[in-house]
Amino acid sequence: MPRTVTPQEAAAMIEQGALLIDVREASEHAQQRIPGAANVPLAQLPGLLPAVAKGPVIFHCLGGKRTAMYAERLAGCVECDAYLLEGGLEGWKRAGYAVDGAVRQTPDIMRQVQMAAGGLVLVGAILGATISPWWHLMSAFVGAGLLFAGLTGFCGMALLLVRMPWNRLRASRRAD
Repeated sequence: MPRTVTPQEAAAMIEQGALLIDVREASEHAQQRIPGAANVPLAQLPGLLPAVAKGPVIFHCLGGKRTAMYAERLAGCVECDAYLLEGGLEGWKRAGYAVDGAVRQTPDIMRQVQMAAGGLVLVGAILGATISPWWHLMSAFVGAGLLFAGLTGFCGMALLLVRMPWNRLRASRRAD
């Protein structure tokens, strides 16, 4: 199980050559990131990291919850010492360290999924109660999709939302 390090400890380790890995999706990383952090989303970690990680690796996400949830999996991706950044990117900023990128203008993908799914379920319930009971199938379909996403880790709605113009614009800023 990887040990959690404070932003101050992480900064010192990075100065000594530790590799900082941002496990968030590319669109999140493009929006705001710790300078020098490599972006390797969770789904890409197992095959990519062992080849590049020769020394200590510090994993981070936005607030630390994602890395804490997948701590054992993250540690298993590398053969060297693995650490988790306490508080993630938000903890890094609270500690007064600089970040690259713009201030968040649109919600991250998972937040967008929650808003879209909630809206569709609500509309399906209202239309089912007022127009036709067949509209309840829309709520059931969205619920089934969320259950499937939770069980498999594959979220079709997130893949669709990533391709929306407001998210493609964010991802294109990554080259900056």
